[in-house]
Amino acid sequence: MKKVFETARLGGLHLKNRLVRSATWEGIAQPDGSIAQEAYDIYDELADGGVGAIITGFTSVALHDYYFGGMMRLCDNALLPQYRKLVETIHAHDTPVIAQLALGAYYRKENGGYTQIEPDAMTTEEIRLVITQFIEAAVRAQEAGFDGVQIHAAHFFFLSRFISPAVNHRQDMYGGSTENRSRILVEILRGIRTSAPRLHITVKINANDYTLGGLDEEECVRICKLLDAAGIGAIEISGNGTSVRGVRAHQNEGYFVPAAAAVAEAVSCPVIVVGGFRSLDTMEKALNETNIEFVSLSRPLLREPDLPQKMQWNPEYVSRCVSCNACYASRAHKCVFRGRDKNAR
Repeated sequence: MKKVFETARLGGLHLKNRLVRSATWEGIAQPDGSIAQEAYDIYDELADGGVGAIITGFTSVALHDYYFGGMMRLCDNALLPQYRKLVETIHAHDTPVIAQLALGAYYRKENGGYTQIEPDAMTTEEIRLVITQFIEAAVRAQEAGFDGVQIHAAHFFFLSRFISPAVNHRQDMYGGSTENRSRILVEILRGIRTSAPRLHITVKINANDYTLGGLDEEECVRICKLLDAAGIGAIEISGNGTSVRGVRAHQNEGYFVPAAAAVAEAVSCPVIVVGGFRSLDTMEKALNETNIEFVSLSRPLLREPDLPQKMQWNPEYVSRCVSCNACYASRAHKCVFRGRDKNAR
């Protein structure tokens, strides 16, 4: 019987429990990806709160990725001292840390500026450039001391769009079939495995694009099987529109569990599920009624970074997150209610 508060192994990583901090957007880095002191404080508090492992917020692999501002970036060796400091901050709490490697969109330099280009319009050389950017960012993550990297192929950012049949209509080796659209992920995975062999490699993927003609749960399973065969270390199941409003303990938790369970049944690597968990017993039900190995949390840890400790001390404790999503409109995506909580840290 799996328990949330037991030690577990995520590939080669040793975790104090089965709770993972899912990548959560902060948006407070400098344009070049430099880390703000506030970010160090956020991660220090998270690691101190007792979570088993941390996946960093969206970390772009490219300098000229203008999808939104405030992105951390692993595209320049000059930033390595800052990222080493971030890793050391988290490791001080005996907590493994995984860098989420992502690309908001691909931008082509033209007419003296940069223009966003969709997958259909990209040249083969541009696709290979993106693959190289992910691999080089992973090498930097290894140099900085990260325990692993997560390939962000969810939420309709670049890789998510590239593998989606709603967006990718290419007729070459990178389009058409599931295998061809997924080739970019497999080549990134294999390149990282070769160039940064010490890293645990995971992927975050949509169970469903919730878009007409997009990725559905059946094709998600097929892609995950391809990645599993290529040696992925773990898979985190999410989906477009992940932040459902009005989630309440014991009512509508764990909305990606069915899709994650189907993936876990089909692959040999550990599966992590995110999506609206608010109570310990619901998490353990998901773990024990399926082959899912880990649960990841986002919004609840914005409200209570020490939620894992509270649940371990009192198994009946439920998250105070009310799923209002006001955090998304706040600076650094902080919970707007934390200052009102009597027991807020």
